[in-house]
Amino acid sequence: MSGAFLLVVVAVVAVPGADFVVTLRNTVVNGRGRGVATALGIGAASLIQGTLASIGVGALIVRSQPLFTALRWVGLAYLCYLGAQALWSAWRGEYGPPPATSPARGRVRSFREGFLTNITNPKMLVFYLSLLPQFVGAHAAVGAWLVYAWTLPAIGTAWLLVVVLLGSALREKLLQPTVRRITDAVSGLALVGFGARLALQRP
Repeated sequence: MSGAFLLVVVAVVAVPGADFVVTLRNTVVNGRGRGVATALGIGAASLIQGTLASIGVGALIVRSQPLFTALRWVGLAYLCYLGAQALWSAWRGEYGPPPATSPARGRVRSFREGFLTNITNPKMLVFYLSLLPQFVGAHAAVGAWLVYAWTLPAIGTAWLLVVVLLGSALREKLLQPTVRRITDAVSGLALVGFGARLALQRP
């Protein structure tokens, strides 16, 4: 595999985006287990997007203006929904014990949040379709395309798991009411901002 490709992937993964914000916030608010579930949900969605790009379905989605636009607006709405939740939490500033829920149910919810955050972002398909052809030959086997495509979710998920570990280590300090309120406000504004940027996304 090309070293240049790995450098590009690492550079892209290192830039904080919606995936980073959602993973860190779920880790701080709900604990390490749910942070890990969020990261795995994001990784699963990225894996699907890379697979779709590799087998040609991604190009069809991007070229279909109505479908791409619908996906873009669903992603925008979901990011704004998560952002509004965080901003409302910051506005209220009431941080009592979290609602009782089973660990398994909480992890499923966090996995779903991570998955939806990534899968509804058509920017990922555009990224795959613009990056992969620069490193994989047009006539290469599908297996070669998949190896390159799956490198991004592998490295991305590994990085998010590091974020979970760091968030867990700092969780006690980040859960202090004043810090938590600032964290909610910043993450809420960031998610709404990512949604606004997604609104301007074009294939």
